[in-house]
Amino acid sequence: MRVIPAIDIIDGKCVRLTNGDYSKKKIYNENPIEVAKAFEDHGFKFLHLVDLDGAKSNHIVNHKVLEVIATKTNLNIDFGGGLKSNKDLAIAFECGANKITGGSVAVRNSSLFLEWIDIYGPDKIILGSDVNGKKIVINGWLETSNQTINKFLSFYIDNGVRTTICTDVSKDGMLKGPSISLYKKILKQNSIDLIASGGISKIDDITQLSEIGCEGAIIGKAIYEKSISLKELEKYNLNN
Repeated sequence: MRVIPAIDIIDGKCVRLTNGDYSKKKIYNENPIEVAKAFEDHGFKFLHLVDLDGAKSNHIVNHKVLEVIATKTNLNIDFGGGLKSNKDLAIAFECGANKITGGSVAVRNSSLFLEWIDIYGPDKIILGSDVNGKKIVINGWLETSNQTINKFLSFYIDNGVRTTICTDVSKDGMLKGPSISLYKKILKQNSIDLIASGGISKIDDITQLSEIGCEGAIIGKAIYEKSISLKELEKYNLNN
């Protein structure tokens, strides 16, 4: 299973939120490239980069941060946050994203999201299925949609999606363990590469996610709060 470190950006700085609450922001580093290089130095090959300003603003904002990280590291970057138009998508890829994650656009404009899959291919487009309770949440988790996780995933799997990042917002930033039961249900009912996100606080959490069949796990706050060390995670990078 791939272990993927995360960098969330507000005002060009590396931050973390709690439960997606922008008022509960903690700045960890004012220079995200330093964080990205540290990940690379410990053998990580992948990075989940989120433009939180973009998610809130409905258009890409921190593309310069993406460009710097893509230029100064060899990390394979999955970029998300605020990608709502063809222009946003073009900027993300031009600035060095290897893949993009679309969540809000997949809820609000399914025809556009499906067009992206058709143009770029399912290996370049990841479905963001952020969930609170049973409902998909959008726009930086500030709004709850009327779509349930099961119907949402089923529709997009039928239309060619191969990979989803699923964040349980209630777990995000809490360091109390991931939503194992949710991921078990998703994997039982759907054939999809599932990347788990939210709540990971210890190595045993990663082991559990691997055992139930997750393709990847995104780790953010646990690294920044040092409840899991980069050294501990190095073993997961050997075969990736």
